[in-house]
This record gives sequence, C-alpha cells and structure tokens, in this order.
Amino acid sequence: MSTSNQKPTFTELGVAQEITDALATQSIVDTFAIQALTLPIALEGRDLIGQARTGMGKTLGFGVPVLDRIFDDADIEELDGTPRALIVVPTRELCVQVGEDLTRAAVNLPVRVTTIYGGTPYEEQEKALKDGTDLVVGTPGRLIDLYNRGELRLDTVRILVLDEADEMLDLGFLPAIEKIIAGITAEHQTMLFSATMPDAILGLARGFMNKPVHIRAEMSGEAETNATTKQVVFKSHRMDKVAVISRVLQARGRGRTIIFVRTKRSAAEVARDLAGAGFQVASVHGDMSQSARERSLQGFRDGVVDILVATDVAARGIDIDDVTHVINYQTPDDELTYVHRIGRTGRAGHTGTAVTLVGYDELPKWKLINDELGLGKDELPEWFSTSPELYEELDIPEDADGTVGESRPVFGMDHSARRGRGGRSGRGGRGDARGSRGGGRSRGSRRGGRGGRRH
Repeated sequence: MSTSNQKPTFTELGVAQEITDALATQSIVDTFAIQALTLPIALEGRDLIGQARTGMGKTLGFGVPVLDRIFDDADIEELDGTPRALIVVPTRELCVQVGEDLTRAAVNLPVRVTTIYGGTPYEEQEKALKDGTDLVVGTPGRLIDLYNRGELRLDTVRILVLDEADEMLDLGFLPAIEKIIAGITAEHQTMLFSATMPDAILGLARGFMNKPVHIRAEMSGEAETNATTKQVVFKSHRMDKVAVISRVLQARGRGRTIIFVRTKRSAAEVARDLAGAGFQVASVHGDMSQSARERSLQGFRDGVVDILVATDVAARGIDIDDVTHVINYQTPDDELTYVHRIGRTGRAGHTGTAVTLVGYDELPKWKLINDELGLGKDELPEWFSTSPELYEELDIPEDADGTVGESRPVFGMDHSARRGRGGRSGRGGRGDARGSRGGGRSRGSRRGGRGGRRH
C-alpha cells in the first residue's frame, strides 16, 4: 500500500473523541500519510508493518490506535493495572519521547503509561509496575531484566509494537525481542514500524506476525527526500570540513542544527572544535555517560543549545519539528541513512536545508546515494571554507569567518562524561497516570468491536 494524497482528520478516521480532543489541544487535527494509512487497519486489530522516514508521524500512527483499543475495544479485557499494550523502542531517548507523546494523547483517558529504560534505578520502575500500568513503553534490555525478575507481566499484553525495528536489530537486540515475543502468550495484535525495511526485518516479521499489511508512506526515487528540504552537496577537503561548518553555522536564518558524524570519536572532536570556535554546541554519542547524553539532548530540545553533533544511533529519539539545518560532516554509508538524516529538517510544514560535505575518498559512496535516489547531483562542485559560492548558496554573511567568540566548553560535558562513565540518573521512568481507576465504565459501555460507539 502506498501513500495517499488525502489528509483526513483523526476524527474522520473514527478515533475516540477523548483522544481527538487531547490531540486538538496540541493543534493536531489532520493526519500525516503514515497515520491516514495505518489507522483504519490498526483500529481493526490487524497486524501491520508501517514504513516511513523520521518526522512523518510514526509515533501517533501506532500510538493512537493502541490507546484507542485498550481504552474502548470489546476484544480487549477491561483495564485492571496489568499491561494491555507494550511498545518496544531501541533507545532511552526515544522511549522518553514516545512516552511523553502518548501521555499527552491519553490525558482524557483512564490509561496509565509507564516508561521502562536502562540507566535508572530498578526500584522506581518496579514500583510503577506494582502500582499498576496499562501501557508500557520500554527498551529491550531493561524490559527483559524486569521480566526475568518477575516484575513485568507479558501474558496480559494484547498489543505489541516494535518501533524503529531496523535500529533494534543493528544494536543487537534480536535475542531480547524474540524473548519478549515468546512471553506474550495471549492472542495479540502486532505492529512493526521502521524508517527502513531491510530483508532481515521482513524475515523477522514473517516469523511472528499474522498476515501483516505492509504500508509504505514514501515513494522511491527523489520523492524519498522532503520537497521542503534544500539539498546542498559539494566536495570538501577533510582538513577543511570544520572550517566549512563554522561558516555554515553563521548562515542567515539558521536555527537548531544537527551535525551528523559516522563515529563516536568524530562526534567528540567536531563538538570540541566548534566549541573552541565559540559556538554553543552539545554532543551525543556512545562513549558519553547516560547522564551527559541526557543533559545534551535536553539542552537541545529546550533551546539552551542550538547545535547538536550526533552519531546516527544516538540521534534516535530526537523529535523536534523546527530543525532548520542538517549537516552531514561525513557522507552517509547508504541512501537510506542519507534520507533518514536529512528527514530531521523540513518537517511539519517547515522548510529546511541539508548540507553534505563529500570527502574526496567518499565520492564512490556519494555516487551510489545519488544514483539510487535519482538526485541528479552527478558533478559536485569543489568548495572550500573561503569559496564565494559557499557563502552565496547558503546565505552566509560576507564577514563570517572561522570563529564567533571566545572558546567555551562543550555543553553538558563533565569529567565523568568525557571518560565515558558517570552517575546514574535518579529519575524513574514512569509516565503520568491519567484518570481514576474507580467509578469507570462498565463492561457494557465498551464498543462491541469496531462497529460500536463512535462520535
């Protein structure tokens, strides 16, 4: 099934009024393509595979039907404080983001959302599960830990969602995912969402899903990249790349910016060099302590810092609509990574700029990306940090040079973070509990399948 040009509202698609009202308070009324395509199928309780790049609305594409069904579907048992739905995500950052999004969507429902992830004490998460929860969002490792301890029940789960499934396989979570699936013994609906869909994912899906509908909310070729994103690609000498980026960061109209790098070492070095040139910059990569990563991401979300240097894995979970620029410090390894990276800008009606610096040794990689996506960027210009063409193309003031002020530290870093270790956060992972458990609906008030009460 491919993308439709229609943009029905959540109300028109039959979502419960309690949910549509909550979304409307956030100015969310019309659906994105992935949501419009998945909701009718998901609300019926059917298995599906949803594919759309970052920023196209996957979270509500699965989150809305999950909330709708566990709240008011006669095929699912009345809520009693044991998990009715489980959403599995690859990283702590994405876990927090999904939990927050669903908590806001469930504000009018008696549905309790709990987030479960590593890097925090077990006690608070165990208490949240004991106190009762209806929907769990969690990372594979911590979910398995709590399941093995007997704290997390999987036998009551009636809806399973695997979000960013490609990333979970890349991170080596397949054994944990298989164990989670084995623990869900009740008849259940399974939804698998991902930005990319390699053969390994499709093979996994065939093993545990029941005749899933595969929904792809993007087209092949050039349409895979946002039409609202300006793509600027040029050859850049490795030793000049930081100097080039320092000019790009001074472009007129530049707001929040993500700089993608391939390795943890590059992330640390680029962030350090830019901070040394006076930029307020944060970094996230695998060698940082969890607390330092969290400080950096929160600073970027809150606008305290407007430049984030990140590896692909660490950047998962950053869900911000007003990123104006994405910079590829190194050429991505393949076309899917390229589309995923530049999808961080030009989102939700905004325009954006994606800048890719192609090293001379990276030209073969770029050729493959260009050919696969049909971008028409065969002959790349060769620009340096002093090239007038660079200034003109990206609207950089003529007097911009390599520094903007005194050297400063990388935001959010401390001694423990630089050494890749650090204290653990004391915050628990529980989402809000919304509504009262008492005085609720009688069993007879629940919809008799999808043909029952709608608004």
